[in-house]
Amino acid sequence: MFVLSRIPTKEIAGFVLVLGFVMLLGLTLLQPVSAQTAPLLGTAASFAVLGSSAVTNTGPSVVNGNLGVSPSNSVTGFPPGTVVIPSTIHAADAAALQARNDATTAYNTLAGESCTANLTGQDLGGMTLTSGVYCFDSSAQLTGALTLNAGGSAGSVFIFKMNSTLTTASGSSVVVTNSNNNCNVWWQVGSSATIGTTTQFAGNILAQASITLTTGASVSGRALALTGAVTLDNNTVGSPACITPVAIPTETPTSTLTFTPTLTPTLTFTPTFTATITPGGPTLTPTNTFTATNTFTATITPGGPTLTPSATLTSQPTSVPQATAVLISSTQPSPAQPVSGLPNAGGGPPQATYWTREPRR
Repeated sequence: MFVLSRIPTKEIAGFVLVLGFVMLLGLTLLQPVSAQTAPLLGTAASFAVLGSSAVTNTGPSVVNGNLGVSPSNSVTGFPPGTVVIPSTIHAADAAALQARNDATTAYNTLAGESCTANLTGQDLGGMTLTSGVYCFDSSAQLTGALTLNAGGSAGSVFIFKMNSTLTTASGSSVVVTNSNNNCNVWWQVGSSATIGTTTQFAGNILAQASITLTTGASVSGRALALTGAVTLDNNTVGSPACITPVAIPTETPTSTLTFTPTLTPTLTFTPTFTATITPGGPTLTPTNTFTATNTFTATITPGGPTLTPSATLTSQPTSVPQATAVLISSTQPSPAQPVSGLPNAGGGPPQATYWTREPRR
């Protein structure tokens, strides 16, 4: 029979200390080896393609998510490329700018992750990796298939960090196994990424410079270039499983235009006046001055009706004064030859003939 009282107190204390250490070690070994977490993308989460200097496309590429560029507004090749509704294109607007800022924050978060393993100088092709943070001091190369074993957890996170470029050979692939979630794969690229022809690529690429997807390549996640361009060539980028399309409201500008139109009316005016013939009288040519102005404000709203402005002549013709006509004849007949038909035909000085008329109204 084992009697505890026969064991010296000093030995009992040592036994308890060793037992506590073993228990602590066992608990430590049960903890997850890697504590990597996926970064928060903020508003960039709804973008499948995001560039800084430009986004260009060749062929019928399909983008499942918003497409943006900022601060440049250069987007070419859409169509024939397609951004799947309800997602849309944001060129140099507030939404693209905010998404680029949020993507930069996520990039810096990835860069700060501690490495699980350093794979510098090794080709990722043919490897099978579990969740963790894998680092490259310079560039990373993928030739063939890379298998990422999620261990049955949809929350498994794979992070790849490289100080310079990421390049995949034609026909390569990144495949997530033992999980139906391939969205938590992250590639933090120190310069530029080039995804080779027909490569089937899983994950989100956040490149400091540019991203080039060559003919037929597909990316299940995102292609986010912070300072350079994104170049597409008959690619598929984004998937409903990884990117939930969010329709970002488009700003609807309202402008107010104020102008004064020039009005040139064509008017016909026949004045009525009485002309009196007086010797030496001036010739009167009646004149009339017309003025017509109209000022109005037109509010132009995109999608609104077409405004056809009209103006009304409001001025009235000025009054026409009595006109004086010139003397038609001032010839004096000879006293010996009285003018026939005059009232004093019997003699005496001839009288000038005066007449009046009413011109046409």
